Order: sequence, then structure tokens, then C-alpha cells
Amino acid sequence: MAGIDMHAHLAPRHDLAPISSDVPSALYDPDELARWLDLTGFAEAVVSVPPPFFRQHLPEEAAARWVEVVNDGICAAVRGYPRLRPLGYLPLEHPELAVAEYERLCGLPVVGVCGSAGGGSVSLADPRFAPLWRALDRDGRMLMLHPGTAPDPRLKAFYLANLLGNPTETALAAAQLIFGDVLARHPGMRVLLVHCGGAVPAMIGRWQRGYDTSRPGIKPLLEPPREMVRRLYVDCLAHDPLLVRHAVAVFGPDKLVVGSDWPFAMGLDDPRGQIRDLGLDDAVTANAVRLLGL
Repeated sequence: MAGIDMHAHLAPRHDLAPISSDVPSALYDPDELARWLDLTGFAEAVVSVPPPFFRQHLPEEAAARWVEVVNDGICAAVRGYPRLRPLGYLPLEHPELAVAEYERLCGLPVVGVCGSAGGGSVSLADPRFAPLWRALDRDGRMLMLHPGTAPDPRLKAFYLANLLGNPTETALAAAQLIFGDVLARHPGMRVLLVHCGGAVPAMIGRWQRGYDTSRPGIKPLLEPPREMVRRLYVDCLAHDPLLVRHAVAVFGPDKLVVGSDWPFAMGLDDPRGQIRDLGLDDAVTANAVRLLGL
């Protein structure tokens, strides 16, 4: 069965050393990804640079040079591989630079953009992002939010920066989009949360309760959290089909797509196995096509 893997990774170039040693060698080989697509029966994959290439610690001038190299590099890496569709990277730690890079990316062959959920990113409710949200709303381009490196030093032990930090950072970004009214104000935005929405499915009831009881700092919204969350797309990468089923209940069956996190160890060898009993095989492909605006 054909389909689209919406969450795969590639490195932009061999000579760009990552800031982490936890990087598989296959990341530098688009032929390996193409072979994996053949093995798993996927027609295409949407590819992005992984967090070791985000480099959110860079000051703005250096970050501008870095993201240009990264984005030109990821486009070059997939040249000649029509099945591999690249996402451009936006440095969300520098809002003005993210806006400028988005405008530059409009001239490159990317199918959307990605950025760091949490990590070193500025709050997505920050008004400096308003031009970016307007542009994404206007263009209907996909924005993938992939968790960056959790800044909490307590998570260094036991691989918790990934096991606990990643889903928490994703939930933080989603909360900023919801309580900042970003999603309701820009209904044309198409936002994908990886890792099945991280901690969002477990948190949405608590967020709704906080809104219903007018907790301090929560302003009136154009839509309540439980409704606004259904504007978000999520992949099936939960490592537990029961959690995927819960995510479908939270976000809606029209917002689920397939994602593998190839080639990382925390990914899925059989991502379709997460949805096999849900009867959504055809829906996830249609959802991916709509998310990409194809």
C-alpha cells in the first residue's frame, strides 16, 4: 500500500558535523532512505534535519549563515530523489530571522517548513511571530514542530532529555499556539506535531479545565482549547497503539498521519503497525496529502 512517511530525517551535507554523536550514518545517505521506502511500501517521505542540526545556541548573525547552509544543503541532498520531499528549517529562537528565512525558502523546492518545539525557541505566542503566522496562513504551507533539546539539566540522566523532555517540549509549543490564540486567528495554518503530539493528548483535559475556570493568566480565546487542538495534525509515533487511539479521539481521525522518525533508534520499523487496527489506512494518506497542500 502506498503512502507518505511524514516524519523522516536527512542530514544536509557530510561536512557539517552535528553537535551530537547520537547520529546514525544512514542520515547522510538518501539512497538508504529510498531503499527503506521500498522495503516498507511507502511512496514518498517528507524529510527534515534532526535536532542535532538545529544549533539554537548560535547568536543571530551566525544562525543566519547556518540556516542558509542547512536549507540549501537539505535541498541539495534530495536533488534527484523525487520521492523525498524536503522541509526548510526555521530558527524559532530568532523570530525576525525565522520570518526572513521563510521568505527566502519560498524560492526553494521545499514542501513546508519545520522548527524547534520548545528547546531554545521563543514562545510561539510572541507577537514577533505574527508575520510568519500570517504568511503560513496565506500560503497554506505545513509547519512541522519537532522538539528541540530540553533545557532542563535534570533530564540529562537516564536519556530523559528524549524520553521525557521531547514530549514535554512538544506540549509546551502546542500550549503556546492554543493559549496564544494563534491557531484560531490563522485557520489556514497547517501544523504537525511529531511523536503523536507528545504530552498534548494527556494534557488537553487539564488545559480545558484551566480555561473553563479562568485560571490566572488565561485570557478569553476565540475557541476553547479542546476545540482548537483539533486544528493540529499529529503523526502515529507513540510506541503504543492505545495512545494512538487516544490521540485520534483528541485531534480527530482527519488529523492523523504516519511518521517513522527514520533512521533514529527511537523511531518505528513498522509505523503502520500503530494504526493497523484503527481502519484508517486510507485516511492517513489523504490527511498527509491535505497537510502538504498537494
